[in-house]
Amino acid sequence: MSPTSIFAPASTPADSIFGLSIFVLLNVAAIFIVVFALLAYVVVRFRNKRNDDRKEPAQIYGSTQVELAWTVIPVLIVLALFLASARVIASIQDPPQPLGALQVIVTGHQYWWEYRYPSLNIVSANELHVPVSDPAHPTPTFLTLLSADTDHSFWVPRLAGKTDLIPNHPNQMWIDPHEPGLFLGQCAQYCGTQHAKMLLRVYVQPRAEFDHWVREQQQPATLSASGAATSSGQRIFESTACVNCHTVSGTSANGQFGPDLTHLMSRDTIAAGAASNTPENLRLWIRNPDAIKPGSKMPAMGLSDQDVNSVAAFLETLR
Repeated sequence: MSPTSIFAPASTPADSIFGLSIFVLLNVAAIFIVVFALLAYVVVRFRNKRNDDRKEPAQIYGSTQVELAWTVIPVLIVLALFLASARVIASIQDPPQPLGALQVIVTGHQYWWEYRYPSLNIVSANELHVPVSDPAHPTPTFLTLLSADTDHSFWVPRLAGKTDLIPNHPNQMWIDPHEPGLFLGQCAQYCGTQHAKMLLRVYVQPRAEFDHWVREQQQPATLSASGAATSSGQRIFESTACVNCHTVSGTSANGQFGPDLTHLMSRDTIAAGAASNTPENLRLWIRNPDAIKPGSKMPAMGLSDQDVNSVAAFLETLR
């Protein structure tokens, strides 16, 4: 089963969409079977015969029963599909927000995702963490969708349907995951060169595990690690254009254009999921971002190998 399959819903909105899809599929399948069966019957029953006199058959007009059948039955089918669709749309577009629901502001950038948890004072990037919602006491996650530049689209198929992020037009969506795990998706609206590598990773965690993640993310950056390379790396980081784009709490870096790096090493990936967060990939990303993500907005700073190693050593302390 594909990790982005729409046929394995794991959240209330995705369940509703899947149920509606099956209902529509069964209806159109029944229509297809009936129409094909009638067509096959006509083809066989009235096929050309060797002894056919080829005269025009008697013409029958004004069959009230037939006219009622081909009018009423399609109207009833369309009405059923309309009511089912309206019920699902209403439940997804305007759900009640129970006490304890998590609020997250999602901002789409070229080409990465920013996540802000206003009530928790957390800013993260590319990897969204949410708690499992207990069906007995639902705690869904409500997402406010914003765009910093052009159109994007947030789509994690197993959790919910697609919703666009449009500049100056906030949108809303919600997820209500029933099982823990990693759920994958990506931007589903072409947004530029690296649209295909603007990936989504949603970590659904048991409540205790999620609370532990929250406590770790609320801590300031750990800058106490010793070592000449680490100190030199922080100095280089703070003296280059890195600080114009990135934020690291406890340092002079307070940029808003790129991802917050305060807890960079707590993430499994870099470059919005384009590469695993390994020391080798981190050094390559610093040295030449286009080697991992051609057309990304992060420039190559032209650092020497020694400076790259020093900056990477500093970043590797940010957990």
